Amino acid sequence: MDADAIYRKMKDRLADIVPDFELRIKAEVAEKILRLKRERNAVILAHNYMEPALYCSVPDFSGDSLELSRRAAETGADVIVFCGVRFMAETAKILAPDKTVLLPAEVAGCSLAASITAQDVRDLRRRFPGIPVVSYVNTYAEVKAESDICCTSSNAAAVVESLDGDTVIFVPDEYLARNVAAQTGKRIVFERTAETPENTMIGWLGRCEVHEKFSVQDIENARRQFPDVAVLAHPECSPEVVAAADFSGSTTAMIRFVEQTEAARYLMLTECAMGDNVAAANPHKEMLRLCSVRCPHMNEITLEQTLRALEQDRQRIEVPEPIRRPASRAIERMLAVGSPADPVPRLRAKRS
Repeated sequence: MDADAIYRKMKDRLADIVPDFELRIKAEVAEKILRLKRERNAVILAHNYMEPALYCSVPDFSGDSLELSRRAAETGADVIVFCGVRFMAETAKILAPDKTVLLPAEVAGCSLAASITAQDVRDLRRRFPGIPVVSYVNTYAEVKAESDICCTSSNAAAVVESLDGDTVIFVPDEYLARNVAAQTGKRIVFERTAETPENTMIGWLGRCEVHEKFSVQDIENARRQFPDVAVLAHPECSPEVVAAADFSGSTTAMIRFVEQTEAARYLMLTECAMGDNVAAANPHKEMLRLCSVRCPHMNEITLEQTLRALEQDRQRIEVPEPIRRPASRAIERMLAVGSPADPVPRLRAKRS
């Protein structure tokens, strides 16, 4: 596909979202990426939070963390270009150690992943001996290696309920832990106590710097102006925000909600590039453009950086084998649990 054809395809999807002059420039970059992808037998994985011009042009697969983890494990390509943050590229390398995995950014970190270390997990294990550790997939490889099983936002409750015993250590997302505890009927504590409580989730005080910014006031302000709006909140938002929203779920579940909802308009409380991508895919539905929170780490990944990664073979992701093996076991256990089928999205009862 040449640059003109790519431009027309992107314009059909993004004319109301990305300026025309930018689409023309991005189309030329995308053409070079697609050529190099063929030459290098590469596959491009893109998280739902990628910029619209990238998301709608070069990826072979797009989705949430769980879907992209599966794709990384199954790919027959020689090279995986992971358009997402570093812990996601690490997960691809863990599952496909014989592949070259490239991250199109020098850092692309994550505030949540940075909130906990492998030593922190070892300390928790000493404090609560015999209690299984569930680590959210939004962690670095060394933390996964110290865990019994990983989870994503879509299967976190299912993972917790799959474990023997009624008490678990759940790291690092404080808000996801609180929301999963509510789903599974568990008490949640964050105190550093030597006593093992029963039917409890022992949480960690890490947060996503994007999702912690959303507030109940944001929802109330939107409803005051647009009473019929359907509010969707990611489970990394606070329990108060999740309770005030009409629907909460993973990025894939939120996309499915928009596709199926009969609501007149919707508002997504998650990373804002995803809102643009969902709006582009559903032009007949009205999305409120009230989100202003962009992940600075996801924002490092662009079409230009993706081209540079393929041209210069950077940044190569490596995971030492003593870390990769136990981390792989934790991820494989997560994939075995899978993700329960999402119910048909329904609005919660309207508040009086």
